[in-house]
Amino acid sequence: MKDMTGKEESFRAPAIRALCRIVDPSMLQSIERYMKQAIVDKSPSVASAALYSSLQLARGPGIEIVKRWGNEIQEATNSDNPMVQYHALGLLYLIRKSDRSAVNKLIAKFTTGRYLKSPLAVCLLIQIVAKIIQEESTLGITTASHFDFLETCLRHKNEMVVYEGAHALVNLRHSTGRDLGPAISVLQLFCSSAKPTIRYTAVRTLSQVAMTHPAAVTACNMDLENLITDSNRSIATLAITTLLKTGNESNVDRLMKQITSFMSDISDEFKVVVVQAVKALCLKFPKKHSLMMTYLATMLREEGGYEFKKALVDTLITIVEDNVDAKETGLTHLCEFIEDCEHVNLAVRILALLGREGPKTRHPSKYIRYIYNRVILENASVRAAAVTAMAKFGAFNEELRPNIMVLLKRCMMDQDDEVRDRATYYFYVLDSHQAALYNQFILTPLQVSIVSLERALQTYLTTPAEEPFDLRSVPIAAESLTVEEKRPRSEAREERAQAGGGGGGAKDSAKATTLLDSYVEQFKNIPQIAALGPLFKSSAPIQLTESETEYVVTCIKHTFAQDIVFQFDCINTLNDQILENVFVNVESQDPAFVINGTIHCPKLECNVKGTTYTRICLPKDDSGATGTFGCTLKFLVKDCDPATGEVDSEEGYEDEYVLEDIEVTLADHMQRTIVPNFGSAWEEFGEENENTGTYALNQYKKLQDAVDNFVTFFGMQPLDRTEKVPDDKNSHLLVMSGVFRGNFNVLVRCKFILAENGVAMQLQVRSDDPDINQAIIESM
Repeated sequence: MKDMTGKEESFRAPAIRALCRIVDPSMLQSIERYMKQAIVDKSPSVASAALYSSLQLARGPGIEIVKRWGNEIQEATNSDNPMVQYHALGLLYLIRKSDRSAVNKLIAKFTTGRYLKSPLAVCLLIQIVAKIIQEESTLGITTASHFDFLETCLRHKNEMVVYEGAHALVNLRHSTGRDLGPAISVLQLFCSSAKPTIRYTAVRTLSQVAMTHPAAVTACNMDLENLITDSNRSIATLAITTLLKTGNESNVDRLMKQITSFMSDISDEFKVVVVQAVKALCLKFPKKHSLMMTYLATMLREEGGYEFKKALVDTLITIVEDNVDAKETGLTHLCEFIEDCEHVNLAVRILALLGREGPKTRHPSKYIRYIYNRVILENASVRAAAVTAMAKFGAFNEELRPNIMVLLKRCMMDQDDEVRDRATYYFYVLDSHQAALYNQFILTPLQVSIVSLERALQTYLTTPAEEPFDLRSVPIAAESLTVEEKRPRSEAREERAQAGGGGGGAKDSAKATTLLDSYVEQFKNIPQIAALGPLFKSSAPIQLTESETEYVVTCIKHTFAQDIVFQFDCINTLNDQILENVFVNVESQDPAFVINGTIHCPKLECNVKGTTYTRICLPKDDSGATGTFGCTLKFLVKDCDPATGEVDSEEGYEDEYVLEDIEVTLADHMQRTIVPNFGSAWEEFGEENENTGTYALNQYKKLQDAVDNFVTFFGMQPLDRTEKVPDDKNSHLLVMSGVFRGNFNVLVRCKFILAENGVAMQLQVRSDDPDINQAIIESM
């Protein structure tokens, strides 16, 4: 305190910072007078320290006390010192940001006059205005003065302010290519700046814009080409990757030659950026795949770290999966790479790809040599993956089966238990000469949740049971629901295909917790839901209210064998009310659906999520599995003190709030599964298990639109890349597989034909149960 109020300026600023770090909220009032004096102090270092310390206090429990210093903070914004003005504006916005009207007044004051002389403060104001524009756009509000201010900043004399304005404009969520024109022009001028930092920021921002608005950046192509020869390799790399995003098919060859010239001079981090740009270009111009893949294969043979090699392998795998013409070339390049690959994870992934795609090529036998070499030369994890890949070749190709069985017999004498067990298992499955067993035990990967499987087995072992363990009691793993880490979908599929095959990637995949697993764990603590049996499927959250309303409600649909449970997550945004006995009243006009119980939420405080559940018994007849449900949120309202949350009176009043309807669709009863050999699986069901229907879909004018909508409608897994319609085609065949509620396998074939008045479709359904076939046909 003495140093804070003393005459030695060099002591005062550090004393203020230290005191505010250790002061208790109850003691803050005792130093309030000194803090006010320090905020308007003539010494910039003291004023800046006081403002910054107040900023830290306002982010904690001292916000209400700091709000009382508004006049002093307002006065500090008139300071001639850039740092004081910057800190004062930041603090002023922090104490007003919860009041939209106050924020708008603050913006109006500082954007219309010339109050701000500090470039840092102007940059902060730009960020505040950009945030307000984003928030208003979600409400459908547009304020022209805010956009005018951002465009005015593009003519500021300070380069930092000019860049901040351009950066804000190009990052606005709903900007169009036309709106970006002024900002792009400024960034184009920065590309020819003498300062490397300015050139770098400009080309980096243009690279980001090119991902969403490539046409808007094409005007800068000449300037970007000049930067390819820049002495700063980081700038050159960003320039070439931006050109790859905005380039056309005619200049791809020239760009690829320029990339090759400097790849050896840049770090792995920038090499990954280049590879990602090449990947985007290859997907944009699939006819140029041969040139791209040759370039990628050349880089695979060069020196580089794991992340660089992983990016290359990811790119080649994506090209192989998305471009049929590039499949054999890509597989050959990857086979050559694993001959000298030092990364176990990458070798396992490539072997999984070979096992999945190799048997479907015109000459599958040429890949066997590469795979068997891994059995001879590699460690146990790679050998196990190689055994699985060979078995898939034998299951898919009858001509190769005898030779594959000979190789598997040799592997049965391997030193590693996992390799021996796999080889033995696959050998005897192939020796059965039954196509159904090939599909079930070799070609089709394990599609249940690994975490749920482990939990179910532990429960089975600890609980006395007379019946054998049933794998159908384990939830099917839903794709792209991993919580721990978000990985590329192709990588996730490959790791699931190699589950149990050793290697760090597969172990991490087995341990990852999915959302479905988290719901299963959640329901264990709710006896009414736990008694319904295994959870089959959970939907994505559905908004039943607008996000700005006083009560925000989302619904998650949980499907069980004979029931569906609606999970309503509710948030009360009113700080002067506490809701009690909260539940959602669900009604259905279809008497086949029976509302069979509700679990209430006892109390719903402000901005604290509460959950209520409603159980609905599904019709025993599967043909009536779809319907619409009306929902009304009901609760008891009690007024409370907004500051403390204490209830004013124990007496409340009943109230209700109408929600959006919930629709139960066919997709809620269907879980996606992968069938590697659709033709064989289709024939196994036979024509006697088939239902057909023909439909005129006049609302669709393009085949791709019809395919996309039906993939969503059925909730099934498209196979063999049939979800993509080739260009210039008037007909298309979509094949899908899935599991219907109750663990009934379902296969669907949709034949689309483009006619003059729309799209015609023939639907064929085969499953384990004719009632399910009929339910799917009737759902149309």
